[in-house]
Amino acid sequence: MKHGNDTVQMKRLPEEDLQHILNHTASLWEAMRGQSVFITGGTGFFGKWLLEAFSYAIREMSLDTVVYILSRNPEAFTTRFPHFAAESHFKFLKGDVTDFAFPELDIDLIIHAATEASAKLNHEDPLLMIDSIIQGTRNVLEFARTKHAGRVLYISSGAVYGIQPDGLKGFPEDFPGGPDPLQPSSAYAEAKRTAELLCACYGRQYHMEIPVARCFAFVGPYLDLDAHFAIGNFIKNGLNKENIVIRGDGKPMRSYLYAADLVIWLLHILLFGKPGEAYNVGSDQAISIEDLALKVAGFFPGLKVEVMNQVRPTDRNQNYVPDIHKTMNIFSLAKPFSLDE
Repeated sequence: MKHGNDTVQMKRLPEEDLQHILNHTASLWEAMRGQSVFITGGTGFFGKWLLEAFSYAIREMSLDTVVYILSRNPEAFTTRFPHFAAESHFKFLKGDVTDFAFPELDIDLIIHAATEASAKLNHEDPLLMIDSIIQGTRNVLEFARTKHAGRVLYISSGAVYGIQPDGLKGFPEDFPGGPDPLQPSSAYAEAKRTAELLCACYGRQYHMEIPVARCFAFVGPYLDLDAHFAIGNFIKNGLNKENIVIRGDGKPMRSYLYAADLVIWLLHILLFGKPGEAYNVGSDQAISIEDLALKVAGFFPGLKVEVMNQVRPTDRNQNYVPDIHKTMNIFSLAKPFSLDE
């Protein structure tokens, strides 16, 4: 398979992953029997995992759940992923999240996961980044309001917390910080904060149930290896038999939740998250970028890691790790997969 070739048909997820999701969410799927679900961002990393999970649960539990997927280019997506096009319970709708025409449908649940999580776009066109997040969220919330949707899950980001202070092991949901609003590089984070505020305002003014999932870093099949995600870049280096080069000092800390656990957590928040509250989604098992590179390199014989130690102001305070006690305890979630697993 040539990475990035949109004409190549992609494989499905391993059944053991889908069965793991079903084992931890069976009662949740039962609650969605007969429901209609509207998903934005269904063609992205999160979205494809959600669609795989819905497909598997519908088939294994004989559900009559219908899933509507908004996409700017359904034809290209279903050509690359024909197994989604073959699902009779999946209905693809063409449109952009910022201005799609509201379809004449009855919708029970909405998962708003559409976001251009692109460091390149955030750097080159921060205004477009802001518009896509804020206008997209406003449009989805208006759609939910007019359709009297039962619940809306907003997929936010841990970026809303801003810089992680030295000595703070992980961001709790009530962390009072935030990104610098005078830095254009904060466009993504500040837009996410504003989108959360929109959710809170719609929730109070129109009595809508809108929990928020603040998502951190993840790993698993369907992860883009060409984006700004360190672990994806390192895996690509390994697949291409290229040594891993870290231009900074390799000390920033990250953590990674496996995508199967991501789906389990999101479904719990969708159905049982308290309206107007945020829940961190991610792993609290921190690892430095250098150690992450060494761990990935260990799967590829002969692969080496080179740390350049270039002085980069962006390396300071670039830790990005959540505190997940609230999410784990409230939903009684099982221990997620470790990074080694």
